[in-house]
Amino acid sequence: MADMTKERFLELIERFPRTRLLVVGDIMVDRYLWGKVSRISPEAPVPVVDVASESLRLGGAANVVHNIVTLGGKASLCGVIGRDEMGRRVLEDLQEKGVSTEGVVVVEERPTTLKTRIIAHSQQVVRIDQEVREETGDGTIALLLEQIRKQLPALGGIIISDYCKGVVGASLLRSLIAMSQERGILVAVDPKVRHYSLYQGSTVITPNLEEAAQGSGIHIDGEESLLRAGVAILKQLGCQAVLITRGEQGMSLFRREGSVTHIPTVAKEVYDVTGAGDTVIGAFTLALAAGATFEEAAHLSNYAAGIVVGEVGTVPVTREQMRERILEAFHPHTD
Repeated sequence: MADMTKERFLELIERFPRTRLLVVGDIMVDRYLWGKVSRISPEAPVPVVDVASESLRLGGAANVVHNIVTLGGKASLCGVIGRDEMGRRVLEDLQEKGVSTEGVVVVEERPTTLKTRIIAHSQQVVRIDQEVREETGDGTIALLLEQIRKQLPALGGIIISDYCKGVVGASLLRSLIAMSQERGILVAVDPKVRHYSLYQGSTVITPNLEEAAQGSGIHIDGEESLLRAGVAILKQLGCQAVLITRGEQGMSLFRREGSVTHIPTVAKEVYDVTGAGDTVIGAFTLALAAGATFEEAAHLSNYAAGIVVGEVGTVPVTREQMRERILEAFHPHTD
């Protein structure tokens, strides 16, 4: 990080408000039931959770958008919701945050994806998923592509937030990547292994360690196998960069011209990794669209990830938190 100064990082995050991104992908709601466990059920060997409160948070592609907005960027969202209470809440929440929802298509026969997590004493007890994973129909994909085409001229970049819930498929990706390449717009992908071959032609991809291993077909058990996996994904997809997130080991950035940068984690404590991938791709792409190099953007997204894993549940990172973390990194407190 020798050639990266505090001033440069602060200058980049000051540019975030002049940057507009489009997030395309699977919209979800993360529902949390918070409580305490004081006994085991007499009916089965499971804990009884006394629920004290409930919270609803934007999840999936909607959480990526939320992160972009709290970091100071401008964002719009393309995806599908159901005609239901959760879908209505998503629209309301996004509109309150100043996010364009023109590209959010309401599909009658699909529910809005809902993930309910029961948390007791800051630990997740169980997760309940309510969703339909079948691929979205051609008519809906056509509506989404129309919206993407309309928004392209104003964009600094596009994020594909793929959770394999039916929005991101071959026809959508083929058209989206072709349109973006035509205009020279960067496309960043938060991937799912099942769709790896479809991401060809994207600018950058941000798999976690497990996704990188499965996508490359290489068992990663050390630095040598990590290097082989990163290079294999670069070749396979023809992208400019691959950013592999490695949990407590930080992240590794692979560039097409052959450079590899390992970035150690800056997380002080890890409570919950839920939504960390959304934060990484949001901050990384926002930084790239604001003029950062791949290395600078990776460092900034690493600061963002270090903040979010210290919280329980899906939470976005603010520009003020980023500023504080950068200042702290260059002027650490000494006891």
